[in-house]
Formats: sequence, C-alpha cells, structure tokens
Amino acid sequence: MEHAEGESGESIVRALVDSHRHFLAFLERRVGSRAVAEELLQAAFVRTLEKGDALRDEERAVAWFYRLLRNALVDHYRKQAAEARVLERESLEATEVGPDPELKQTVCACVGELLPTLKPEYSELLRQVELEERSVPEAAAAVGITPNNAGVRLHRARQALKQQLERSCGSCATHGCLDCSCQRRREPGLPA
Repeated sequence: MEHAEGESGESIVRALVDSHRHFLAFLERRVGSRAVAEELLQAAFVRTLEKGDALRDEERAVAWFYRLLRNALVDHYRKQAAEARVLERESLEATEVGPDPELKQTVCACVGELLPTLKPEYSELLRQVELEERSVPEAAAAVGITPNNAGVRLHRARQALKQQLERSCGSCATHGCLDCSCQRRREPGLPA
C-alpha cells in the first residue's frame, strides 16, 4: 500500500512540475513582474512540499495549487498595501512635525552653495526634500523614481554633501555646521 501512495505522490509532484509554466504565467499576469511571480511560485512549491502529504489526486492537486497561488497573491498585495501605508504614515509624520525653524536658520549657508557641486540627481532631491521640505514620496514622484529608490538616492546625496562640506568648511562641518562662521577654504573644483 505504501508503494502505491509513493507513486501517487510522485505523480502529483510531476503534475505540479509539468504545470510550472502555466502557474508562472498565471502569477506574472497578476503581478506584472516575472521576478515577483517566480518568487511567489517558489514559495508556493515549498509550501506544497510541507503540506503535500494530504494530496492524493493529480487534478485536485493542480486545483489546490491554484487556490494556494491565489492566496499567495492576496498576501502579496496585502503586504504591498501595508508597506505603502507605512511610507505614507512616515511621510505624514515628517510633515506634521516639520523642522525646527530656529535650527533651519542656523544651518550653514555653505549647503546652498555646495548643492551645484553634487550630481544633478543628488542636488535636485536634496533641494526638494531638505530645502523645500517635500516628502520623499512626493519628491520621488516629481523626479520620476520610486520612493524606495528616492530614499537610497537621498542617503547617498546626504553622504556626498557631507563630504563636500567637510572638504569645504573643515571642522565646523564635522561638528554639525550649526552657527557656522567658517571662512571657506579654497580647494580646486569648489566654488569660492
């Protein structure tokens, strides 16, 4: 009897593997990305291996697997919606709290002069987020990139600006650049 069940399990696995192309196409049409579809499909196959002992019939196994894929899609879209809500909440919190006006007045004037020395995509994002106080998702939409990409780019832009400030202003930039009274050191490639 065990031999018959083993053969049945193998035929079910074979039926699922043979339908791989159809499963992938089913997912890809719904998520719009082959990479995401492959990731979801792989996770579903893993889950099938964990729960597959209950499957006895090839046709039912394929139908069950499609239900599993539909559930995976629902979970995928729920996760995306939750991530979007978190980004939106963080964006709203950042605009509600806002920067301290007194602090903003004391920020080194060198920043505005150094922005043009950065890559254009860095200076544009810094200008929008830091000087115009736009949210990261709003600035991302304005420059035509995703909020995640904008977050990474903003981090790199801040690092590049910090390096320029340290080269230009020396120790006052290293220690926070508040109440800046530095005489900008002249270096090749930096505006006077």
